[in-house]
Amino acid sequence: MQYPDIILKHGKEESLDRFHPWVFSGAIARQPRDIEEGDIVSVKTADGRLIGVGHFQIGSIAVRILEWGDAVIDRDFYIGRLQNALALRRALGLIRPDNNALRLVHGEGDFLPGLVVDLYGDTAVVQAHSPGMHFARDIIAEALVSLDGSPVKNVYYKSETTLPYKAHLDPQNDYIIGSFSTNVAMENGLRFHSDWLKGQKTGFFVDQRDNRALLERYARGRRVLNMFCYTGGFSFYAMRGGAERVVSVDSSAKAVALTEANVELNFPGDPRHKAVAEDAFKYLDAMEQGEYDLIVLDPPAFAKHRSALKNALRGYQKLNARAFEKIAPGGVLFTFSCSQAVNREQFRLAVFSAAAQSRRRVRILHQLTQPADHPVNIYHPEGEYLKGLILYVE
Repeated sequence: MQYPDIILKHGKEESLDRFHPWVFSGAIARQPRDIEEGDIVSVKTADGRLIGVGHFQIGSIAVRILEWGDAVIDRDFYIGRLQNALALRRALGLIRPDNNALRLVHGEGDFLPGLVVDLYGDTAVVQAHSPGMHFARDIIAEALVSLDGSPVKNVYYKSETTLPYKAHLDPQNDYIIGSFSTNVAMENGLRFHSDWLKGQKTGFFVDQRDNRALLERYARGRRVLNMFCYTGGFSFYAMRGGAERVVSVDSSAKAVALTEANVELNFPGDPRHKAVAEDAFKYLDAMEQGEYDLIVLDPPAFAKHRSALKNALRGYQKLNARAFEKIAPGGVLFTFSCSQAVNREQFRLAVFSAAAQSRRRVRILHQLTQPADHPVNIYHPEGEYLKGLILYVE
């Protein structure tokens, strides 16, 4: 297929020859003057060798490779990639009567860079992170409902906050196919409201599913504090696990209300749970030492860009230091970072520094990451973003 040519500077194809799917703007020698955001382009070396085809955009990442070599990017291309993504989730056993909440497409990890699709029952929530995927949204929506064995009946497009603002695309959050049916989904037999209309991301953080299930195993008889609770996922897993009591804290009153609704959905009238709308650091400072013996720290990303890395690491150290100071002897700390700019070693060092500051004996029980429906393309390590530690504190 003949697409406009992007010509690389001499020697700038090395990372692409190792199948890294991004072309950075500094690697480009020439490009057509009339090229526009979201156009499909061919990427070629300085001597004219075709590397692959992908979506063009203005910015640091100039091209996201969709296919290596020559290819046609059309409806059949998207159906093929989406069918493979669905087949993987079925092979993982994630689509079953007691579980219908999962990530169906994880960008580069499913060889569809710039696209995220989360599934809640029969509704797919689509997020475009590149202009190219924005322009392909109707094709993608139609493909999602037409896949063999697809559970999708409704497709909601939610990209107002994910597309580059400089592209001036003015995306509107709305249903492309179908309409609202229910926002109650199920994860490992527990029900929850997913607020994809007004909530963060696609409405629920499905990337913590495996880690929530692990917390359930540790919860029996414990006094649990779930910081940055958002929708309360860790809280209702702890309750099913037999926690003595659970306190959910978030600075957002809206998040606290959603947590209370989700707990009520699974454990109506259960007096073990309490939700508090308060700043996390203020709550940790004010609470009594030894009040909790299982603490969850799952904050929003402290560093969305590398420029914020130093402050982010300081924030993780400060937050974990508070938890080490206050957790009861024999307590278990679940601590996470979802900042892509913070790597595994940097996060572990921040937690180590907090532990050393507390002068308590601390052991690592588990080192955690994102679940299998958030796969990492082995040639694109940037796709690994979720890091976690489970620590035993004496």
